[in-house]
Amino acid sequence: MTLDKLPIGKPAVILTVGGEGNLRCHLLDMGLIPHTEVTVRKVAPLGDPIEIFLRGYTMTLRKDDASKIEVRPREEI
Repeated sequence: MTLDKLPIGKPAVILTVGGEGNLRCHLLDMGLIPHTEVTVRKVAPLGDPIEIFLRGYTMTLRKDDASKIEVRPREEI
C-alpha cells in the first residue's frame, strides 16, 4: 500500500521511499525514511494535499509525492 491510500488515523510503517533524484533526497531529508511510523491525520477537501504525523511533527505532502512512499499498516508487521 502507498501512503496516499492509507486511511486517516491508521498508523503504518514506511517500507520504501521511491521517486528519483532530488525528490527522493528531499523526502528522505524530511524524515520519511524506512522503518519510521507515520499516520495520516487529515486530507484536504479536494483530496490533495494530505497531512501526516511522524517523528513528533506534522507535515503536508502532495498526493503525488505520497504515492511514491510504500507503507505497511502497523498491525500487519
